[in-house]
Amino acid sequence: MGYLKFDKNLLINLEQSLPLEVLRTNKSGAYHCTSVIGCNTRKYHGLLVIPIPGMDDDNHVLLSSLDETVIQRGAEFNLGIHKYQGDNFAPKGHKYIREFSWTASSKMVYRVGGVVLSKEKIFISHENRILIRYTLLEAHSPTTLHLRPFLAFRNVNQLTHENDNINKSYKHIENGIASRLYPGYPELCMQLDKECEFVDNPDWYRGIEYQKEQERGYQYKEDLYVPGYFKVTIEKGESIIFSAGITEISTKSLDKMYKKELEERTPRTSFYNCLKNSATQFYNKKGRNNYILAGYPWFHVRARDTFIALPGLTLSVGDQKQFELVMETASAAVKNYIEHGRLNDTIKEIDAPDVLLWAIWAIQQYCKYVGEAECIAKYQPLLVKIINFIMEGDHPNLFIHQNGLLYTSGVVRPASWMNAMVGGKPVTPRTGYLVEVNALWYNALKFASKLLEDSSHKIKSRQYLALSEKTKESFLQTFLNEFGYLDDYVTGAYKDYNVRPNMIFAVSLDYSPLDKAQQKQVIDYVTRELLTPKGIRTLTPKSGQYNPHYVGSQDQRSAAYHQGVVWPWLMGAYVEAYLKIFGRSGYSFIERKMIGFEEEMANHCLGTLSELYDGNPPFTGRGAISIAMNIGEILRVLNLLDTFNPEK
Repeated sequence: MGYLKFDKNLLINLEQSLPLEVLRTNKSGAYHCTSVIGCNTRKYHGLLVIPIPGMDDDNHVLLSSLDETVIQRGAEFNLGIHKYQGDNFAPKGHKYIREFSWTASSKMVYRVGGVVLSKEKIFISHENRILIRYTLLEAHSPTTLHLRPFLAFRNVNQLTHENDNINKSYKHIENGIASRLYPGYPELCMQLDKECEFVDNPDWYRGIEYQKEQERGYQYKEDLYVPGYFKVTIEKGESIIFSAGITEISTKSLDKMYKKELEERTPRTSFYNCLKNSATQFYNKKGRNNYILAGYPWFHVRARDTFIALPGLTLSVGDQKQFELVMETASAAVKNYIEHGRLNDTIKEIDAPDVLLWAIWAIQQYCKYVGEAECIAKYQPLLVKIINFIMEGDHPNLFIHQNGLLYTSGVVRPASWMNAMVGGKPVTPRTGYLVEVNALWYNALKFASKLLEDSSHKIKSRQYLALSEKTKESFLQTFLNEFGYLDDYVTGAYKDYNVRPNMIFAVSLDYSPLDKAQQKQVIDYVTRELLTPKGIRTLTPKSGQYNPHYVGSQDQRSAAYHQGVVWPWLMGAYVEAYLKIFGRSGYSFIERKMIGFEEEMANHCLGTLSELYDGNPPFTGRGAISIAMNIGEILRVLNLLDTFNPEK
């Protein structure tokens, strides 16, 4: 039995199958996403969803879905499924599903009487094209397929409705048609690799509902346009490929293209391989630039997410080259910001106070991977530039005080990764001395001092070292409280005593301002009050502000975003800290904790991790379906575990 495989008993049960989602990307921003049975439950779902730079920064749904109808002996069996008002589903194609599996590509098998038909999907890398391969495995009489495309041509954040502005015309191309519903959009070219007939039968399918949007309090009803259907015969043992892209293609090349793409994929045969596949989905190549998308289906490229996720997404899967390509693009943006104060149009929030410190952390992980000599040759100038920028007080919201600590304001705009807003104000207005910002600062100074000590920058090395000693002394005086854990932030006389996960970085980083006993006290607090099977809580349940359920309206969800819900990416720092203290004796404990994450490979979005999880059992996955920071840090955890494996 495959690692990701589901039988008909689960698939025909809509309560179990509709929450399961699948995601495929082209590593250049486009994606295909839907529920495992093919019923779209989000406005973000679609067979072909692509960025259109000439229009805006968002993705656009061109082809929403494709309904298949099997015709045999004059009888029609529709394999599609859509939700309409009153929990009505039509057609009910899911009742014909026999199994779903996902290795290198996804595969759905349908049985209709004596017909057994498989459907496999694959997205072409760096091209806006999805291929669907149909194979007739069994048939006792002549069989015909009708393929009915549901077109949207809209922004992912909007919904379309029946209108008179639509362009219903299309042109015939090789074994298919090309259609453009509205000006400004590219043509959608739909083709088969076998001679077929397109039957003109235009109509609107009205009132299709997306239940995930209804649950989230958004508009959820849509009308989709269907221009007609493709009619093609298929023989027993024959495979036919359907292509949807924004350029016409020679249909003779589709089979070769499908097989070539399949050969380059890592089969999803294990926990690690699922995460590895998921990691590459965040790669985003635009021309000569390389980025990391923060997540799917609605996130863009964000600076903090890039630097936190990058080591795990690349180095942890042995892809040093991809790390360097992304860092080359990000470094140019950082230098432009430092030297000219210019923000990058693509990499958002590069001016956030903690971002440059996370960039140094990413470089530090690279240094451990390749060695000091190679790291110095590649990133020493950037490292010095960042630290000098901070020390000279040129950052607009990061101020170095005489005690060596960094001060930032988070009252108007969030200053850290805890960045939820309600009513135009931060939910967690962390301001002043932030514990993880200053832990990162101390670590950065020590790392830079070590890297520069044998270079022409010896004076700077000693300067950084001296400042780090002052920072360490002030860190202990400022954050270490009488209970043995660290205050989350300190502003003047106010100390935030809430037990939050940010203090774990003062232990996990290579250079910690805490001694071993203090580090263990911090770990004990985090383990006792914040650790869950799906990651680390953002706030202790003992707090009166604890809000563990990420549900309700946008404001209700934002209020819970960092007030008790669980984030998997924090496990990277937790595991690093835990193994630092307990060494190989802590291996089995951490290995058991990974079971909770492996279980998620068959939940929510298959083969990946949700954005966050409720803080209380059963720790339900919420938010975006796949997040770069979570995948990157759990991959890094698996590498750390491998290092500490007693059997090795």
